[in-house]
Amino acid sequence: MSWEMLFTFFVLFAAVILFVTDKLRLDLVAIMVMLALGLSGILTPSEMLSGFGSTVVILIAGLFIVGEALAQTGISYAVGDKIVQVAGDQEWKLIVLLMLTVAALASVMSVTGAGAIFIPVAIRLASRSNLSPSRLLMPLAYGALIGGMLTLIGTPPNLIANAQLQNAGMEPFNFFIFTPIGLVILIVAVVYMLVYGRLFLRGQQRPQGATEQGRRTLQGFLEAYDIEDKIVRLRVNEESELVGQTVVSAKLRRRIGLTLFGLEYTSSTTKRLKVTSTQTNRAFKAGDIVFGVMQEPISADVFACIGLELLPMGEEGHHLSARELGMADLIVAPDSKLIGRKISGAGFRTNHSLSVVGLIRKGEALHGNFGNIELKFGDQLLVVGDWENIGKLQTARENFLLLAFPEEIKNYLPRRRLAPVALGILMLMLVLIIFRVVPSVTAVVLAATAMVCAGCVSVNRAYSSINWPSLVLIAGMIPMATALEKTGGLLLIVDQIIALYGDSSPYIMLMFAVFADLCFQPVYVEHGDGGVDCAGCV
Repeated sequence: MSWEMLFTFFVLFAAVILFVTDKLRLDLVAIMVMLALGLSGILTPSEMLSGFGSTVVILIAGLFIVGEALAQTGISYAVGDKIVQVAGDQEWKLIVLLMLTVAALASVMSVTGAGAIFIPVAIRLASRSNLSPSRLLMPLAYGALIGGMLTLIGTPPNLIANAQLQNAGMEPFNFFIFTPIGLVILIVAVVYMLVYGRLFLRGQQRPQGATEQGRRTLQGFLEAYDIEDKIVRLRVNEESELVGQTVVSAKLRRRIGLTLFGLEYTSSTTKRLKVTSTQTNRAFKAGDIVFGVMQEPISADVFACIGLELLPMGEEGHHLSARELGMADLIVAPDSKLIGRKISGAGFRTNHSLSVVGLIRKGEALHGNFGNIELKFGDQLLVVGDWENIGKLQTARENFLLLAFPEEIKNYLPRRRLAPVALGILMLMLVLIIFRVVPSVTAVVLAATAMVCAGCVSVNRAYSSINWPSLVLIAGMIPMATALEKTGGLLLIVDQIIALYGDSSPYIMLMFAVFADLCFQPVYVEHGDGGVDCAGCV
């Protein structure tokens, strides 16, 4: 056994240990593996970086963009509404439909993307049906994972195996070759979750304000966070100390517990009354009318001391603000960078042009000046801002998860009219792949490009939708297969398996072949007679 082979095995097992212990980020471990194999001289620079030029990596990136277009055009939310319409409040129906739906979507796009799209849908369904989110999120996770087994493009290992077949000059896999086995596993998983899996999960009370369609209205959000009677409309007087200050420098939340989120003004072009979110760089002017949320009751005298006049909300002002401004329900993610940071320093206003007006912790709405409260995992935040900025939250998944949009967003979604176009592009992509009109990677890149050109997703959102750590992880580990083959490590493993179990049942050999596929990825070995066999199919 050469030192190159020993070193390759050492790097492999070190990577496995780091993956299991989760001491370092997975993508960082993959880069370290790639560098170790390159610096040792086992791989050439081109071999070390070959993963980043892999068609598999490009294909997966394209699928992320296609999935984002489906979310941006409202298709995923429409699917969630349809599930509610069919299943009602019956938990077993929700589990079955959710697992089948997410599996179907995961079969034609990335598993990660499909899961991310349906997380808000599952939480909304759980809230509507008085269930703990875990009772639907766990089936959702299994449905997404198993969905990757249904088609050729469902999961990266399928694509990698297919690419290796083509590189070896062999017939590639059919698009539906994995479907029969995947369907059996999916059915077993659904039955398991219905009969046995639910025994380990607990329930909780449903949030207030849910609509019959399962999505809360703006009023429902206000009631859930207990701030429906704390919204105020104020005019900035000429003698006000706020004149010339910005919403940041005024520090009204710290001083009197008032969070400003809206500005009412008359358009200079149309002469119509409009409402927009408060901008961090805009200075207050005399006569400005602003909307805010009081954390505690404030008397008119307190407002008068700083030059603010309390105005009646009025029906016109109320409906106008509801049309122009939106809300969203967020939850702090377990690996969020916001954990331990105060709300006032979390950057919602500067980074997202949104104002945090409500906080729920452990099911209880917090009151008072919560700007100095340090965020924890699981905290729910109610943010207010322009509908456009609210919509952008769908792609800001690194620090928090979007639980729900209000019902009123149906009246905004600027890309909602492009939903038929997005579906048409998706169907065209599937036809091209199924009938092998063009290679799979070409079809996916074509679909992703068409989504952007048709306006189903903007260029900026297309880039931000790609899960770059996942791509780096895959690209960084692909050279490991090359190193195993180049040093003879893979051939050694295969020969040892054949020597030990060559005369055993084919099922025993299949078990070890699957293990090799999972651990080392499919790599093909050339025999002395010139034949090429898959290490996973020996």
